[in-house]
Formats: sequence, structure tokens, C-alpha cells
Amino acid sequence: MRPPVIPADWPFRDHSQHVRSAPHLWHVQIMGSGPDLLLIHGAGGASHSWRRLVPHLTSQFRVILVDLPGQGFTVLGNRGRCGLDAMASDLLALAQSQNWHPVAIIGHSAGAAIALRMAELTPLRGVVGINAALGEFDGLAGWLYPAMAKILAATPFLAQLFSRAFASPAQADKLIASTGSTLEPAGMAQYLTLLRKSDHVDATLAMMAQWRLAALLSRLPGQTAPCLLITSDLDRAVPPVISHQAAAQMNGAEVVDIPGFGHLVHEESGEIVATPILEFLARIGAVS
Repeated sequence: MRPPVIPADWPFRDHSQHVRSAPHLWHVQIMGSGPDLLLIHGAGGASHSWRRLVPHLTSQFRVILVDLPGQGFTVLGNRGRCGLDAMASDLLALAQSQNWHPVAIIGHSAGAAIALRMAELTPLRGVVGINAALGEFDGLAGWLYPAMAKILAATPFLAQLFSRAFASPAQADKLIASTGSTLEPAGMAQYLTLLRKSDHVDATLAMMAQWRLAALLSRLPGQTAPCLLITSDLDRAVPPVISHQAAAQMNGAEVVDIPGFGHLVHEESGEIVATPILEFLARIGAVS
């Protein structure tokens, strides 16, 4: 595996490193000081998605950003390990190999589900989910969406076609707009960089095809780690009701609703999102 080149405009590029932990070559960024805080992006994202939130965390935590397998600038080592359980296990193995000891994990969208799965496997002070993807598709979509992802993921050249089709600024704008969020030009340029990477698109499709959430959802009543779920009312990808329904099944989970933003609320306003996160982390004793 040869590490990919990190673009010059990538957020926190000076903190980037590549770490080998079977089966992947992980892209990792570490900054700040204090207890370890692990951040996990959502499907189709990468470390850049935390650019607005990280500056509000580094004075109290050593913040660890990791690109998921094959996404962003992590090199995929095993295409069969892009599902929820596999990624959670491989992230834990990475943490152990690097002597990381996260007191809490923050996950966005599908990253929140991975964080909750990791909380089942290792002790954590708490979990924060931002517009957490903790719901299954209903009806026909519940069958059609995974089935289409499997077909796309099984045909590698389709990822290249998809990447080319959405490699224009106009198409990238449409994709981000479909989440209900509005991003600054630099953030849009970084998403365009990802859309032009066929290996990133291929890994995202593989993650979609292998995604199985039912077992985790069935175990929500047994979750023991304190959990904060942050929602945004303009989110067109994961409506706030999903987080409220999940919280109702968990013991003591909190929900904070932030009005006026979409699915990528942490990219739109890091300061607004940081406030309830830091208050939560202080309440659960995660701050040293």
C-alpha cells in the first residue's frame, strides 16, 4: 500500500499521517492536548468534515480524526470490511495499536452508529451523535436502497462512472444542497475533491452495500454509555425524528435540537455544535 498525497488545501494537512493497522492504511490527524477524543465522519465524508468543530475542542482534548476504510485518504485493505461491525472492530484495533484511549467518540451520521457499536465493545465515558443515522429505510426503500448499492459496489467501473458524473461543481452543489446544508466555497471544493476520487466513491458504495443496522438498533435499550444526540431541523438526509426515536429507546440519552441548519450542521457552524458537546463532555467527566 502506498499512501496517497494529501491535497495542499486539505484542512489540518500538517497533522496528517498514515498508520498501518490491518487490514488498512489509515489516514489519521491528531491535534490538541488532553484526554483522547475520537471523531468519526459519515458515509462519503472524510476528516475535512470536522474543520469547523476541531478548533473548539483542541484546548481540552487530544482530538483524533480518522478517515474510514477507503474513504478520504485511507487506503482500503480489505473490501469486505466496510460494514458497521467490521469498521468498528478495525477502528478499535487501530486505537489499540496506537495506544489511543478515547474517553468519548463523536460520530456524524453513519459515524454515530459506528461510535455506538464501539461503545458496546470498549468502555467509553460517552458518545455524541450528530444527525445520527440510527434508522432503517421504510417500505420499498428498505429493500431497494441496499440492493442498488450492492449492484453498484459489485461493478467496480461504475464507481468511476459515478465519480465522473458528479465531478463538476454544479453536481457537487446539488449533492450538498440535497442534505439541507449550505457550505463555504473551501468546504465545497474539498467535497469535489472526494467526488473525483473513484476509490473514495467505490469504498462509499461498498459501505452502503454492507451496512446492516438492525442488530445495533435492537440493542439500543442495553446501551450503557451516556449519549448525546444533536439534530438539525433542516436535515433532509436524517430527519430529527430518527434521533428522538432512538433516544426514547436508550437509557438517559439526551437530544439537543439546533434550528436553522442541515445534515452537515457541524460544517456549517462548529461553534454552535461545540457548545452542547463540551457541556455534555463536562457533565460525564470526560474533561481532565
